[in-house]
Amino acid sequence: MNRTYELMFIVRPDMVEEDLDKLISTLESQVTSSGGAVKSVERMGKRRLAYTVRRFHDGMYILLTAEGSGELIHELERRLRVTEPVIKFLTVRVDEEQKRLDKIKQIRESRKKKAPPAPAETSAEAGGEAASVTA
Repeated sequence: MNRTYELMFIVRPDMVEEDLDKLISTLESQVTSSGGAVKSVERMGKRRLAYTVRRFHDGMYILLTAEGSGELIHELERRLRVTEPVIKFLTVRVDEEQKRLDKIKQIRESRKKKAPPAPAETSAEAGGEAASVTA
């Protein structure tokens, strides 16, 4: 069963761009060879960490969105765990959240279709009320 996952990982801030490209391409090839698909790779750039991790105050953030099985994600996490430049990583399954949001959106649209339009106030009624107030 293919599910959608977001894999956020932080690498050392002093990592060379070519090495980062090589790491990302290795992860992408691992996903595709395991029968998954990489939806997107977003480089978020160098950012300040909330707390010191392995004596680093900054890190380069990368967000990889992949579709695949749990075994695939388990293997990716294993590779990230043993890769020295990776400081931290976090994997989140996002397909359940997307299904929930789609369901809410569908319910809202069906309510809009069912709700009759509000009756408009006629100008005669509005004028009559205004006349009685002033009198």
